[in-house]
Amino acid sequence: MEMHQVRYFLALSRTLNFTRAAEECHVAQPSLTRAIKQLEEELGSDLFRRERNLTHLTEFGNRMLPMLQQCYDSAASAKALASSLKAGAVAPLSIAMSTAVDLVLLVPDLTELMRAFKGLELRFLRGTREQVVDWLKKGDAEIAVAGALGEAWDRLDAWPLFTERLALAVSVQHSNAERDSIEPEDLANERLLLRTYCELADEFNDFLKSRQLQPAICHRMDAEPDLVTLIEANLGVGMLPESTTRSDRIRLLSINGLDLKRTIYLYGVAGRQRSAAASALIRLMRAGDWTAHEAA
Repeated sequence: MEMHQVRYFLALSRTLNFTRAAEECHVAQPSLTRAIKQLEEELGSDLFRRERNLTHLTEFGNRMLPMLQQCYDSAASAKALASSLKAGAVAPLSIAMSTAVDLVLLVPDLTELMRAFKGLELRFLRGTREQVVDWLKKGDAEIAVAGALGEAWDRLDAWPLFTERLALAVSVQHSNAERDSIEPEDLANERLLLRTYCELADEFNDFLKSRQLQPAICHRMDAEPDLVTLIEANLGVGMLPESTTRSDRIRLLSINGLDLKRTIYLYGVAGRQRSAAASALIRLMRAGDWTAHEAA
């Protein structure tokens, strides 16, 4: 099936007149008639009933019309997108982010990027560090923002942005909300919200085991907003990075004897060609001032 055949079919469907359809498509009528005939042979049935003054779509033609229209529209959209990409009018950029990293960290640089690339089209992929590495490997994401990814892949370029602490987040209604710190043993009586997606989850669990602590109730969380919501409602306590967006209904406390820190990195794939938008965002983020998030 050729796209010009589909175009001729759509024109004939509108005009129901071979002469007018040929004029609309700027071809000779025999050429249009021949193309329609070839399309019918390929599809295996007549699309039109040919009458001198009453040409009309067959039942089969009516069934084919919406699908061929969609086919033509998709092809036209693909062609327009290709032209826009070639001209630089559209700038798609896929960014992989760890579930444990707050998107608000990227907002200032994304704002600048959108000023420079009017046709910027962003796609965000959220997941575990294993998923982040996989998206980079497969080319599903051009860059990534996450904590330490370990030795998962030796082709990663990694630029450290800042190092921050994790602290115990509690509701302002919590009995310990006015304190600056608590003892590890205080966690035994808490409803603990565990960040299973956090790169430091194992380290926190090891700390609990080393103190022989086993909270009576643990909730395993898979998303930061859900965890924050439960903490605000005083339905549990949990470890939060200091950079996580939170309301004034949450307070951060230190746990004596526990000093959890993580470094947030910007990642790219070494040796792989990057889009102009990806390269620009990398430059912006590497040149940015991250000291406000840096642990003292």
